[in-house]
Amino acid sequence: MNIVAAALIVAVTTAVAVTAILLVRRRAPDGGYFNDGDRAAGVFGVLATGFAVLLGFVVFLAFTSYDSARTGAEAEATTVAQQVETAQLLPSDVSGELTTQLTCYARSVAGVQWDRMEAGTLGEQLNPWGVELFETIETVEPETAAEQAAYGKWLDQTSDREQARSDRIHGARGVIPTPLWIVLFFTSAVIFAYMLFFADSGERALVQGVLMGTVVSVIVTMLILLQFLDDPFHGGVGSLQPDAMERTLQIIEQERQVIGDDRPLPCDTDGNPV
Repeated sequence: MNIVAAALIVAVTTAVAVTAILLVRRRAPDGGYFNDGDRAAGVFGVLATGFAVLLGFVVFLAFTSYDSARTGAEAEATTVAQQVETAQLLPSDVSGELTTQLTCYARSVAGVQWDRMEAGTLGEQLNPWGVELFETIETVEPETAAEQAAYGKWLDQTSDREQARSDRIHGARGVIPTPLWIVLFFTSAVIFAYMLFFADSGERALVQGVLMGTVVSVIVTMLILLQFLDDPFHGGVGSLQPDAMERTLQIIEQERQVIGDDRPLPCDTDGNPV
């Protein structure tokens, strides 16, 4: 979510809540609706504690998913760079082709596939260059000990890359189920309604506004934080970006220059086949 939009949501909801309690305050009796303020405060403490505990667990769950997506993106980028090095130890008739396909794989992740993750349209689509890599490595017949070791290492790295990609994509789907969102919003509404009963015509309007405004602003801010962690590829401030894969692309270009590989790539800058 855009940070400006988030700030606007917090400001608007807080303003609406403050206005609501000030309107209720006009008809509220002196001393408030509760005859026993301590008992009312105790009930509110139960509500607030329950909401805080639930919110804490959900934030932890969402942050774990966010961190898993970030770690997966970095691990995938590292594995691609390692596979480029492993490809140089495979037979010469496929090493160059594997290198160009890995470059296109990296471009696709940092380009078109990242855009689809931000738009929520990636789904279960495979990276097309992953299929190309499989078809190429399938033709390899390692002969020397070095080629056999590189072939086995390549297969291990492919599994690592696919697992890292799965972790990255899993974070784009969100881990907070709809029923949990419903419970969070319902609890927030209950706390807001309960706060209205603290309206007191004997209190100053400023005090009443601060009482309601602080509670509502904190709740709304935490819900926005949850939405941010549940959607790490939203494209706004703090969202995950393909920085790791872009660094890997720079490393690959340097390695291609070192080995003298100047063959044209079968893809554009976004990883689309040409």
